[in-house]
Amino acid sequence: MSEQLEQKQMETDQQPDEELKQRQLAVLEGLLFVTGDEGLTAAQAADTLGISAKQAEELFVQLQKIWQSDARGLEVVRYGDIYRFLTKAFVHTYAARLFSKDAKTQLSQAALETLAIIAYKQPVTRVEIEEIRGVSADAMLRKLMARGLVKEDGRSEAPGRPILYSVTNEFMDAFQLLSLDELPDLPEFNQDDKKNDDLFTQ
Repeated sequence: MSEQLEQKQMETDQQPDEELKQRQLAVLEGLLFVTGDEGLTAAQAADTLGISAKQAEELFVQLQKIWQSDARGLEVVRYGDIYRFLTKAFVHTYAARLFSKDAKTQLSQAALETLAIIAYKQPVTRVEIEEIRGVSADAMLRKLMARGLVKEDGRSEAPGRPILYSVTNEFMDAFQLLSLDELPDLPEFNQDDKKNDDLFTQ
């Protein structure tokens, strides 16, 4: 009887630890989604969750196992020290089918504005795009990359080494451009001018 009581006590003691671990996994999953293409390092995760770097690494490994199932369309990958979500290879064919029609005519105003910023200022980071548009650009960048209009173009030397983005040859074809030199010159505005360039407004 005493052995059964001890076993139950051990299981009860383990429940809070397991619940905490599941919550940490859920938070880590959310952080990966929020950081998007920039990803997350074990050191950043450890500092945010208040755990050791080793514990953070163990959580990442477990999260990778959770998302490796073919029943899921995303996976957790590691490049260097950075973990991030990526679409699995088998999804790419369907993404191409989804965006196979005329890329230019189906683009929203927000997509056109984001493309314009990238085309004029490339290579450019997500943060720089967001500073110009004033809204989050992570989801839009994913869509434009899925359409093949935008690509990753190395990393900036800025702190955190954020990903740089540029337009692709598909972008040039969609807008019938031989080179970016054919883009129209941007109008100049005084700082006091209340009429902002529609190209970069929300």
